[in-house]
Amino acid sequence: MCLICERIEWIKENRNPYFVAELETGYVVLGDHQYFRGYTLFLAKEHVRDLHKLEPEFKLQFLAEMSLVEEAVAECFAAEKMNVDLLGNGDAHLHWHLFPRREGDMKGYGIKGRGPVWWVPFEEMTSEDSKLAPEEMQMLKEQLKQTLINKIKI
Repeated sequence: MCLICERIEWIKENRNPYFVAELETGYVVLGDHQYFRGYTLFLAKEHVRDLHKLEPEFKLQFLAEMSLVEEAVAECFAAEKMNVDLLGNGDAHLHWHLFPRREGDMKGYGIKGRGPVWWVPFEEMTSEDSKLAPEEMQMLKEQLKQTLINKIKI
């Protein structure tokens, strides 16, 4: 089983501490690590590796929902700019990375924080220092869920 399928199973079993909301085509979760505060993922319900392998109707709904999630993340976490990535090189299951960006958020990388999130060393982005206390993670989840409810009536 792939890591994302496993995380989805945890959602279904009410064991995923990062779960925010279920939409028609996917699940909204906060990232385990919050180097970029508000980092969110949108996990596809279908296990496919590439966007072009989805059925056309599902694909259009998935893209529309991702766009709405991106809007909610931007609003909820006061993003000055959003970075949205669909990579899948490491985890072969469709999932979007949604990074709210702010001036100076790269803590010394790039010029005035301008540059892709991937310029931050992976070890630093995923360090224990970038994990939130459970109470703070819960607060972020509740804020995002409320924003999603207000924006897309989930």
